Amino acid sequence: MPFSPGSIAASGAARTLCRRLGQPARASNPAAARTQTRSWTSMPRSGDDTTDPPQNQDASRPNHPARLSLIQRHLRPVLPINTPFTVERLPDTIATSLLPRSVSRRLLSILSPNMSSSSSSQPPHATLLIPGPIEFDDAVLNAMSHYSESHVGPAFVRTFGETLSMLRKLFQTSDPAAQPFVLSGSGTLGWDLVAANIVEPGDEVLVLGTGYFSDGFADCLRVYGANVTELRAPVGTRPKPDEIEAALKEKKFKAVTVTHVDTSTGVLSDLPTVSSLVRRVSPDTLVVVDGVCSVACEEIDFDAWGLDAVVTASQKAIGCPAGLSISMFSARAMHAFRSRQSPPGAYFASMANWTPIMQNYEAFKPSYFATPSPQLVRALHTALTQILAKPLADRFALHRAASNRVKRAVAALGLKQVAAHPDEQAHGMTAIYLPDGVTPADVLPRLASRGVVFAGGIHKEIASKYIRLGHMGVSATDPDRGDLERAILALEESLAECGYKKPE
Repeated sequence: MPFSPGSIAASGAARTLCRRLGQPARASNPAAARTQTRSWTSMPRSGDDTTDPPQNQDASRPNHPARLSLIQRHLRPVLPINTPFTVERLPDTIATSLLPRSVSRRLLSILSPNMSSSSSSQPPHATLLIPGPIEFDDAVLNAMSHYSESHVGPAFVRTFGETLSMLRKLFQTSDPAAQPFVLSGSGTLGWDLVAANIVEPGDEVLVLGTGYFSDGFADCLRVYGANVTELRAPVGTRPKPDEIEAALKEKKFKAVTVTHVDTSTGVLSDLPTVSSLVRRVSPDTLVVVDGVCSVACEEIDFDAWGLDAVVTASQKAIGCPAGLSISMFSARAMHAFRSRQSPPGAYFASMANWTPIMQNYEAFKPSYFATPSPQLVRALHTALTQILAKPLADRFALHRAASNRVKRAVAALGLKQVAAHPDEQAHGMTAIYLPDGVTPADVLPRLASRGVVFAGGIHKEIASKYIRLGHMGVSATDPDRGDLERAILALEESLAECGYKKPE
């Protein structure tokens, strides 16, 4: 008997090194890391004779090379930066006041000449230019300060309903059978939605590997019992179409997952080509997209490209504070869910519990399974209203233009990108190889002292060799802010302090 949904009841203590208007540096709380789920079967059980430590321990503890808490450790002064795969440590204090600072006019000419700061009402702070969370617009942050209200009150119900409808426009779907979801959680929760509802234990899933986050998606699917085949590309590239076609012909897959932009490498996947290929070779296979680092900065045409699921999060190009898992599922994907032979493998992430809630909210009817965050939903409503006030094509063009300026400037500094091929480079972030002899531990504090925050590397094969620059949302669409100009100039100065000489 098919499963019936109706049968189920409804950076780490980082010390800020940048000076803020002459104020002393303050400690900041560690940023929430997007973590990778491990199967319980991989954990040592009590009494086991094993020297392998559990994989979900704090990565800062000795002898625990876990993959958890990898992101944004780069500002912690006395612990390994950003990743357990590097061993560099920073001194307690780094004095840069006496070091020379030069500004390259040649590099400045590559970028926008407008260096004026915006008239933001936010307190002075270092410009956050990691690949998410990003800088937020004042109106979005103001929406977060909305007074407390009932999550089933008429005002919030209408706001939530409008938000779900706006997501259809953002994903570019007009199919009423497609289903949007907005749940409290990180982008990683989208993996669980797919693995617990669309895929059943024993189903075959092909994962196209482009970096750390595609690896994480594979791990999540295995936790829920899927048989995962990983087609991994070399670091900085993506699987080729002929490789994908050959893999699809080997066995029948329930789904293919593709990470649109892998945040660990800045590699952009070609969604139209992949989807078209899957539909041609294996038409019953669902096309599932991790769009956490692509939605709202890379084009996604849900209907035209024949996508079945796109999962994302609020804190990247959408421009809303972290805390919301956002996703869209096609009619085919929802049919796969309703045709399950077993109940979903999760409770909070169960579509059986959430589908009627989302449908009721979109119809402006109060409904309840678990309490949403009214403030976050209001902030998302504001962000989507801003995004949809102009044609999406214009927004994507602005991100491409900002990306091109950054990448030209990176090349002018004599630096290379992790994603070497232009057609495989993301438009919302850039992963930059550092010069020989320079590590993230050398350059990241110097960048922070100049008021810009980059991210370290998290791909275990190259983690100590590169840094990442995010250019999404207002930093890309509002040139008057001058965020990217300051970032590139700070990078040039910081590398010079490290002894690097750019090409003449």
